[in-house]
Amino acid sequence: MEKVLLIIIALSGLSAVSSHAERQYHFVYEAKTMSEAQRYCREKHTDLATVDSMEVVELLNNMAGQYTQSAWIGLHDDRDRWKWSMSDPSFYGPGETEFRPWGNNQPDNRPIDQCTLISYVETWFDYDCNDVYRVVCIDVTGPNATFVLINSEMTWTEAQSYCREHHTDLASVRNQTENQQILIPEGYYYWIGLYRDSWKWSDGSNSSFKYWKVNEPNYRASKVCVAAAFHDSGKWEDSDCGVKKPFICYGPVPVSMQVRVRVQKPNGVDLNDPAFLDDMLVEVKKNLRAQGLDDNVQLVWRK
Repeated sequence: MEKVLLIIIALSGLSAVSSHAERQYHFVYEAKTMSEAQRYCREKHTDLATVDSMEVVELLNNMAGQYTQSAWIGLHDDRDRWKWSMSDPSFYGPGETEFRPWGNNQPDNRPIDQCTLISYVETWFDYDCNDVYRVVCIDVTGPNATFVLINSEMTWTEAQSYCREHHTDLASVRNQTENQQILIPEGYYYWIGLYRDSWKWSDGSNSSFKYWKVNEPNYRASKVCVAAAFHDSGKWEDSDCGVKKPFICYGPVPVSMQVRVRVQKPNGVDLNDPAFLDDMLVEVKKNLRAQGLDDNVQLVWRK
């Protein structure tokens, strides 16, 4: 006699599948710090949740149901993550992307200070990218660089667009020799190409999707992580990474497989007896466990 055994690789806890991302998200109600939550997600699943579309936002809102507090997702702030507008790696020698002649107490890492000014005394300051200043562009020919001072005032983003249109890019400064070549008029400050790209996903994803609450992020903590606030449609808020909150993990979509089992009927046993079938499932699960599968495997008979 043949019966069909359905083996389901199941995952415990509240979960839902994103068809677009081919991921399964898991809502864990046990409160943990961000680092504890990250460790749990990496051990039990894949990582803390990366929320990279409105589809995922809506899925998590549906999972939350009547839960109206906030839960950690995988986004956090790395305030030392500075990058150059001109990203061509062939332009930089060893250590040259890390050259930083900051002024005293700089960078101060204020929430809005994401871009860099060079001063007339050759030191650098982090500042609000939306303020308007003069600009240093760069023209690159092979390994050689020429700096061009633009005396029109603009925001950092406007400066980047201008330099890319009329020159090579906003200025990258690789060493002290080049820093001294930029002759800033006394009393002035100019934009250069260094900016802070501080938000990072726990799993290394490069998604630029953002879903902040009004007036967020506001950087009230020294170490900042992000939670989805389910009292506000799952919008994001920043919070101290040491606060304990529920959290959301993700992992691969579970799989199932069917196995046809041929059973030789023992004397006096009804193969349709539920007790007999349950005993068989226990034995099969023992064998699967011995082969390395964990207890998250569910076995059911399919008629």
